[in-house]
Amino acid sequence: MPESDCPPPAQREVPAEAAILVIAKAPEPGKAKTRLAPAAGAAAAADIAAASLLDTLEAAGDVAGGRTFVGWTGDLGNAARATDVAEALAGVTVFQQRGDGLGERLAAAHSDVAAALPGAPVLQIGMDTPQVTSALLEAALARLARGPAQRLPDAVLGPAEDGGWWGLGLRDPRHADALRNVPMSRPDTGEHTRSALLGRGLSVLSLPALADVDTIDDAHQVAALAPRTRFAAALSDVPAPVGEAR
Repeated sequence: MPESDCPPPAQREVPAEAAILVIAKAPEPGKAKTRLAPAAGAAAAADIAAASLLDTLEAAGDVAGGRTFVGWTGDLGNAARATDVAEALAGVTVFQQRGDGLGERLAAAHSDVAAALPGAPVLQIGMDTPQVTSALLEAALARLARGPAQRLPDAVLGPAEDGGWWGLGLRDPRHADALRNVPMSRPDTGEHTRSALLGRGLSVLSLPALADVDTIDDAHQVAALAPRTRFAAALSDVPAPVGEAR
């Protein structure tokens, strides 16, 4: 997606109150980033996941005028970098994820944030894009504050390069109910999500596309884009696949 889909810095105007919702799971060995484990090992994969989460929470916390919420699942006591993650979570509002499928859990998380911060737009991200910056998040929220000729989109959607999506912003988070029946973790999840939002009569603006981290190849691609992150440092001892290119 073209960078012009987000306003330039001089035009950014984050809403007076805005929520950044991070959907996260405890980075437990054997349960987090399992597709990295064949190359990195279970412990290192969990450490990489923890680093990614910490980078994401830092970016969210740096958003001007934003308030960070975390939809959480898993056992922090068994997590990699448990002390660091606990300290980061202590500075935000944490809700336990609830619901059966991922779509239902996402909708419930938006509902919880809406109850805690009524009337505020919500921008949801995951913990798989550690290259995300506060500037990018601010630009996404700015699109919910104003648009061309003051025509506000109802939603912003950040596509992921694998066909999913990395970010969803809603001026009215109650519309996250549209996610309940969206098939998740598929190459067409982004397409289905956009269709579900449009089906509710919402206007949807695209954010820049990002690569998220599923495989070791993804991880090295993202680390190259964000070399100063905790994520890149955690990955530095894991060799890149030989002879593979994206």
